[in-house]
Amino acid sequence: MLKENLRLTIEQAAKVIRWVNDPEPPPLAEVPEGDLYVGVDLGTAYLTLAVLDQNLQPIAGEYQFAQVARDGLVVDYAGAVDLVKSMKARVEKRIGRELTHAASGYPPGVPQAEVRATANVVEAAGMLCESLVDEPTAANAVIEMQNGAIVDVGGGTTGIAIIENGEVVFTADEATGGTHLTLVIAGAKDIPFEDAEKLKVDTTRQKELFPVIRPVFEKVASIVARQIEGYSVPKIVMVGGTSAFYRADEVVAEYTGIPTWVPDNPFLVTPLGMAMHQKLGSEG
Repeated sequence: MLKENLRLTIEQAAKVIRWVNDPEPPPLAEVPEGDLYVGVDLGTAYLTLAVLDQNLQPIAGEYQFAQVARDGLVVDYAGAVDLVKSMKARVEKRIGRELTHAASGYPPGVPQAEVRATANVVEAAGMLCESLVDEPTAANAVIEMQNGAIVDVGGGTTGIAIIENGEVVFTADEATGGTHLTLVIAGAKDIPFEDAEKLKVDTTRQKELFPVIRPVFEKVASIVARQIEGYSVPKIVMVGGTSAFYRADEVVAEYTGIPTWVPDNPFLVTPLGMAMHQKLGSEG
């Protein structure tokens, strides 16, 4: 289980980080003082911007569907910059402060040239990119696991970080993620990709869809089992939006034989961790 203060951090993030099409919330009652920390997560399926205050508590943010990156590679640079700029402007209006610095991340194994492209997006949107961190390591800034494995199931890939004594000792990343679920649903239901994406995130339909997409989660579980072989892993924590799917954690636990857990709102964990790493980058 998460420590109580971290559970509350994720709960607070879910309240203040809004879906872009939701009604725009009012400005904050008080302009936050001190340093602000920003995490920009350019995912394969979603783009998230999270803002933390000087005490590393979430105060604002946005997320939206976007296909400007694929498996850690920026495939629509101009589109990514425009989306981050617009999200930044709306959040700035809400908090009454300019966002000048940020951090971002990448799946493990992405070439450094491509990692730099992610930083370029952040900086073209008007923020100095102070830190770049692999996604499962970012997630552990929130989870604070001492021993075990963080599994970040994103839109296109599954990233794994093995933690020993609070330190990341191994990372890996392989193709298979939420986009694969969507493709399987689209094929099984004979519907367009966009409709399958909406169906996938409809929690009232996930039990019905589970037998169709279970093989995808078995593939995720096989990736995890192969990558953690030879390490002592007493527990697994799954993060990333795809991890929230009905019984995803059960499949991984059954396949690996290791207790597996998914926090509430797992899609927020990694961008929150990126923002926390911005603080580390600014202090370095």
